Amino acid sequence: MIDPSCLSKNFFMPFSTAASSTVALEHQHIQLFPTSPTNSQTFSDVRDSEEAAQSIALRMITNACTVDGVRIGIHYSKEDDSDCFRLVASHISTCLPLSPYLFIIATTSVSPTIAGSDACISDALVICGSDEDDMQRAVLLASSKFPGRVDAVNKKGTLIAQAASIRQIGSSTYHEAALWDILFNSVHTHNPHSPPPGSRSIDQILSDARAKLERMTPQQAYDALHDPTYPVPVFLVDIRPAAERDREGEIHGSLIVERNVLEWRFDPRCEARLTIADRYDSKIILFCREGYTSSLAAASLHELGLLNTTDIVGGYDAWIVAGLPCQ
Repeated sequence: MIDPSCLSKNFFMPFSTAASSTVALEHQHIQLFPTSPTNSQTFSDVRDSEEAAQSIALRMITNACTVDGVRIGIHYSKEDDSDCFRLVASHISTCLPLSPYLFIIATTSVSPTIAGSDACISDALVICGSDEDDMQRAVLLASSKFPGRVDAVNKKGTLIAQAASIRQIGSSTYHEAALWDILFNSVHTHNPHSPPPGSRSIDQILSDARAKLERMTPQQAYDALHDPTYPVPVFLVDIRPAAERDREGEIHGSLIVERNVLEWRFDPRCEARLTIADRYDSKIILFCREGYTSSLAAASLHELGLLNTTDIVGGYDAWIVAGLPCQ
């Protein structure tokens, strides 16, 4: 039998009970919909659970990575066994008595419904850590990563999750990335006035974007658009907002696709694409007012595989200065 005091620093979700499942973090709880009842355990079951929990705990500690001195890691379980989860948390606490850590255990294959019931079962998301603040941040981040899946938050900090709130956690790229992001941002600390590691200034982002492009002058863009021998289809695309087009005019022959829907309109794999966006080698020439936003947008289309996308140096303003036709 486990002393509850050993788990005072652990945030866990007990296995299904006939009444409800509750994840306790000292005075904080996450309340989930009821799941199927557990079967009584024999001494052999307890011994097997102990060995399994110890194995999982050691594997999590061994495979953990370190962020700002805190060990973090994720373990995916195919069985929603809260007794085992409690033991895992206890073993981790025992093995790392002085080391800061934050771990997540996520179940991935719980049955969608309870036999003979219309109720649904949520997969468990178990968070255990050495620091209460880290776990509180993880709880808040977990609820924000899966919007619409938390019914309510009461004044005591209790979260009531919907039946499908965390179903099949880890079964998609998004889920795995979201869980790692929860861990990283829960333990990551830095000077709020200093740029975080890996971040870039807008000048760096713009420079990196333009390094991918073969930018065109207004005259080059005009010539390509009106060259019937050009080897691939050419599209001149105006990504400016309607207010700018109304105020400053437009270029005859250009497509109007505003920046906020650009990727969806030109991705050949997207159902919302334009009819003409059916190939990856088209010459797509973007322009905005001055040629800054268009560079970032062109680099974004490169990410979709549209490697012939570019933009106009100086944008619409340079087109006007060059005396090219507009309306």
